[in-house]
Amino acid sequence: MKTVKEQLAKSLKQVLKKWGYSFKETFINISYPKISLYGDYTTNIAMKLAKELGEPANTLAEKIIAKLRAAKTLKSIFAEIKVERPGFINFYLSKEFLNQQAAYLLSLKRDLGQRNIGKKKKVQIEFISANPTGPLTIGNGRGGFYGDALGNVLKKCGFRVVKEYLINDAGKQIEALGHSVLKDEQAVYHGNYIDELHQRFCGRKDFYKVGQEAAEIILEKYIKHTIEAKMKIKFDVWFSEERELRKTGAIEKILTWLKRHGHLYEKAGAWWFKSSVYGDSRDRVLIKGNGEFTYLAQDFAYLRNKFTKRKFDKVINVWGADHQGDVAGLLNAAKVLGYEGKQEVILQQFVRLIKDGKEMRMSKRAGNYVTIDELINEVGHDAVRFIFLMFSPSTHIDFNLDLAKERSNKNPVYYVQYAYARIASLLRQPELKVDTNQRKKPTEIYYKHPAELDLIKEVIKWPEILEEISQTYQVQLLPEYAIGLADKFHQFYDQCRIISQGQVNWSRVKLVYIIRKVLSEILGIIGVYWYYSKFVSFL
Repeated sequence: MKTVKEQLAKSLKQVLKKWGYSFKETFINISYPKISLYGDYTTNIAMKLAKELGEPANTLAEKIIAKLRAAKTLKSIFAEIKVERPGFINFYLSKEFLNQQAAYLLSLKRDLGQRNIGKKKKVQIEFISANPTGPLTIGNGRGGFYGDALGNVLKKCGFRVVKEYLINDAGKQIEALGHSVLKDEQAVYHGNYIDELHQRFCGRKDFYKVGQEAAEIILEKYIKHTIEAKMKIKFDVWFSEERELRKTGAIEKILTWLKRHGHLYEKAGAWWFKSSVYGDSRDRVLIKGNGEFTYLAQDFAYLRNKFTKRKFDKVINVWGADHQGDVAGLLNAAKVLGYEGKQEVILQQFVRLIKDGKEMRMSKRAGNYVTIDELINEVGHDAVRFIFLMFSPSTHIDFNLDLAKERSNKNPVYYVQYAYARIASLLRQPELKVDTNQRKKPTEIYYKHPAELDLIKEVIKWPEILEEISQTYQVQLLPEYAIGLADKFHQFYDQCRIISQGQVNWSRVKLVYIIRKVLSEILGIIGVYWYYSKFVSFL
């Protein structure tokens, strides 16, 4: 079944095509008004077209509305369509449509948010991919939770998703780790884990071999354990640079190809990629003067592995903001290899940890960093994941430890989980434990209380939210929507009696079942638990 947004966009497109106006699908922007007074859906299409068509936006909006009111599909959905200055077109859902939607949602056997817009296209999300030189920091954690939740959304929308971790187990960082473990004059990394590894490798001389063995230990003992046990992320692929790209000769092969096709030139003993030809601010070194490969040389080989060998339709890299300078090189590498438009990079801004009103400084090399393990141990997995996901990737996070540890409605994840706990408690009431046949007996469904209708309005947004995230990668819409739905449920719970003097309003019980199903879907995609026994004492 098409969503309200889809039906509205289709009708707008038909109206404008009759006027001979052609445009891209993305030209029509339909959103939710921030104030309910202005309807349930709104579009600024009249303002976008006014100048081009030479008419005032308000006048154009009225003409569009006249055509929309004649559309049979929209008559059954909206009770009213209005113009609001300076030219917004606002749509108000009808009670009849909302009740039909409630009945439809109750009849669904599949997940309410399930979509098939991905059409089984194969998408790889590569995230975290921290060098195996130490424990994961809270910055690594942010990208980890984001990549995991984005992958869950894409799966729900019908994409075939592969979550992948690139293990940089070769090169300069492995040399630096070896020197650090041996504690020689070229040591770079410090911390308790380095002291422990030093005890194990003390007396060895081959710093690179030591670095490789130490990296394997760090990967298994710290990184994989943290990701799987603490962060609750399951990668489909752990991709080794050493085994898959170095030992197979994949890097040398792609460099030979680049040279043969004129994409490289030699200067001062190094080989440079002509990245500036494709709009970059500078050319990029692929082979240093001493013969070492750069990260970008590895990226070229990795790109070919992803697109040619494994045939991904889209690749999404989730990087920290400190890699911003590397984005242009990667995108241009994809371009010269013939994969333009298939490679995307999402940068995650920095996280500041605030404790007792002060920022806690972090530095992996100095050894005074905060690991994601420590943060999760301090405040819990759900709070860390949920709060991290509340922010757009382009926004810095000030993570407030005091708020994250709150066990009250001030804590956003607690507020959402409390909604589910209320539902669980309600559905355990003895009045609802009646004969199975009686409970399944058809009930006339007609909702008219404002809190009931607001709840249904919020529920039908769910597939629309998923579709929007699958296109924009704005994962922060997940917790935002979860909070909004929980808010509407708490209002409904407080204003609408479900059990009164032993009598059950079965129509409202069915609405509660819908909310339980949607909440469980949302929290499952976000990756947090939906219910804890700790809430029961508050109910």
